[in-house]
Amino acid sequence: MRTFTTLEEVSDAAGTEIGTGEWLQIDQERVNAFADATGDHQWIHVDEERAKTGPFGGTIAHGYLTLSLIPYLGVSVYSLETPGAKLNYGLNKVRFPTPVLVGSRIRPVVSFGEVTELPTGLQLVVKTTIEIEGSAKPACVAESVVLLLEG
Repeated sequence: MRTFTTLEEVSDAAGTEIGTGEWLQIDQERVNAFADATGDHQWIHVDEERAKTGPFGGTIAHGYLTLSLIPYLGVSVYSLETPGAKLNYGLNKVRFPTPVLVGSRIRPVVSFGEVTELPTGLQLVVKTTIEIEGSAKPACVAESVVLLLEG
């Protein structure tokens, strides 16, 4: 895991791969909890019996569940311990090339993209690819934008 303690360290890492994170197994309990939290109870996510005869042969994780796991998965790759506040600013781009079957394991591959200096600190683009164990295509490819404020 890489730890960044200064804005200069973050800037120096722009355009580089930071690392690959640990595997996380996606279970039905997590998918059901996400469905409850968001109100998205589409059968492809929560009805295990019906999903067996569906297009994927079983239930799949919500795409937004996979996306929401990026911060959780990222802590096994890097830590931003810069002096000021860290704020989620938004997303530039998100794609879900392959669904995550319940029971699959996923992990992040993280790169730092563009770093822009601001009067109050830095804007960092974090590029995350969520791999699925045994799959040639990723589950999610996303560019998150983070504001790192000076302390």
